[in-house]
Amino acid sequence: MRVSSQGVTVVALLADPDAPTEVAQRLARVLPARLADESGQERRFDVEVVSEPFTAGTEDLSTLTRRIMDRERAEHWDIVVALTDLPLHSHGRKIVVDLSHEHGLALLSLPSLGSLRFQRRARRAVEEVVLSLAGARAPGAEEPSQRQSLDRFAGRLAPVHPGPIGEEETADLRYVVSGPRGYLRVLFGMVRANRPWRLVPGLSKALAAALAAGAIATVNSTLWSLAASLGTPRLVIAMVGSIALMIGWLIVDARLWHRSAEASPEERRRTALYNASTVMTVGIGVIVCYAGLLVINLVWALFILNDQVFTSMTRTPLHAPEYWTLSWFVASVATVGGALGSGLESDKAVRAAAYSKREQERRRMLEKDQD
Repeated sequence: MRVSSQGVTVVALLADPDAPTEVAQRLARVLPARLADESGQERRFDVEVVSEPFTAGTEDLSTLTRRIMDRERAEHWDIVVALTDLPLHSHGRKIVVDLSHEHGLALLSLPSLGSLRFQRRARRAVEEVVLSLAGARAPGAEEPSQRQSLDRFAGRLAPVHPGPIGEEETADLRYVVSGPRGYLRVLFGMVRANRPWRLVPGLSKALAAALAAGAIATVNSTLWSLAASLGTPRLVIAMVGSIALMIGWLIVDARLWHRSAEASPEERRRTALYNASTVMTVGIGVIVCYAGLLVINLVWALFILNDQVFTSMTRTPLHAPEYWTLSWFVASVATVGGALGSGLESDKAVRAAAYSKREQERRRMLEKDQD
């Protein structure tokens, strides 16, 4: 049990496992000094990180708030800021942060901060939230002064603005995002939380199949002639088609597409957001794989191809444009081979590569409910 000593404000960063915990740990290294400097009241702050899946099995705001309050009472923290990579919704809007000055707690949805300058935004958001909550408990604190700094910060994150709060809700201050810009910010934040670059090492069997297909295609004389006859528009079509095929195959084969069990408009919008993040996550991972295949095929072609043999087969001298064209076309062929090879991956392996731990757990819970 933690109890704040005299003159020290104990701040707990209650974070979901994986990415939110990593964010909290980075923040904890700089927050005490920054909070002490910005408070201007000779106050000291003790910041600790608690990694705990407090959002397990639910997206309901009242349930999450109750869990946070229970942990706060059990540990006797002065302030608790809960961090999650779950996109939170209320009254048709996407929540950035909920604050309860009375209870000294806040719930911050990290995806709502977007993907650009994320670390800086997360640090500033947590700083402003803590200072606002700490100011509410200071003697003589006034509500306008508590909100002034937060409003300025939110103004720099447009389209962030104060949102409506229900009568039975614990929060007394809420910031939300809305409109197309808000939707895109949350979407990009969700994709960032999924870490799409992890898809590359996570699809080992698919990549092995793609590399094998590329190595064989590079020494195929029929493909030499075909690649030499293709113009840039057809090469672009082949590239886009192979990438789209890989994305579609992964989503369908691993059952990554989410279907809503409810017919409400809000649930449909939420489902569309999750599916859009899935397509973008898998798409970025596949594009990274494609770029890697292109480079590897180019190196392989430079090593293995013979100018005289190539010219005799295609009647085209083997120069830099021919190397590039062949490698580009072979990368598309290899990507199709990788799509077929991805069928050897287990659904669990693909989901582990494509989603954050929180999103994997959310989807497991949905499958259990549907069963």
